[in-house]
Amino acid sequence: MKRKINWDNLRLIVMSIVVIFLYSFTANRNGSRNLIKSSVVFIGENTLFIDKESVNKLLIENKNNASSIQKEDLALNKLENILNANEMIEESDVFVSVDGVLKAVVKQKTPVARVYDGNRSFYLDYEGTKMPLSDNFTARVPLVSGRITDQNKKKLADLFRVIYDDDFLKKNIIAIEIMPNGSLKMLNRDFNYLIDFGSVVNVERKFRNYKAFFQKAVLDSSLYNYKKIDLRFTQQVVCTK
Repeated sequence: MKRKINWDNLRLIVMSIVVIFLYSFTANRNGSRNLIKSSVVFIGENTLFIDKESVNKLLIENKNNASSIQKEDLALNKLENILNANEMIEESDVFVSVDGVLKAVVKQKTPVARVYDGNRSFYLDYEGTKMPLSDNFTARVPLVSGRITDQNKKKLADLFRVIYDDDFLKKNIIAIEIMPNGSLKMLNRDFNYLIDFGSVVNVERKFRNYKAFFQKAVLDSSLYNYKKIDLRFTQQVVCTK
């Protein structure tokens, strides 16, 4: 007795084979195509420390241009690792668009302090890691002198972030000196007094006290009469004329 052929199942099998063949053919053909070009897009506020040309050179790995690179030769994870290893870059996302453009979306690091340790100068970024100075742009951040060690680095990084995130402090604190005993001295942009901050404890409380004092004293112009503003005592602000 002859078995009846199930034409529905047969058509389904044939269609599956055709789809797989077309997909494989398209994928192989697409992979063998060269890229059209490369494109670099910066996101975030800090887009000035490394330029698109420098990022593009890293992206195409010293090739003449992206059009000489085949899609099948790309290792996108490797390219992202190369970009992320750059000391100016915080993170990146590398991909190929449907029209054959190799794209890199890049977020640059955010410097929050410029450190001078007697031998060299560098930035500390928002995450507390070192960042080299840029030939393209100089960040307007506090100049820090003195020793940053493994012991005080985290506390100082937290303090620098507090200053950076506060519009008032960011505009007014222009220099910080780390004393041998670990206490801090600070300079204000518009007045000649010295801020004796003391040790890196109760940071937000001390800054709140300072801002409250400043807002009151600036009204009667008494800030011009002070030589030192002492913030070491969290209960009060002590001023020296």
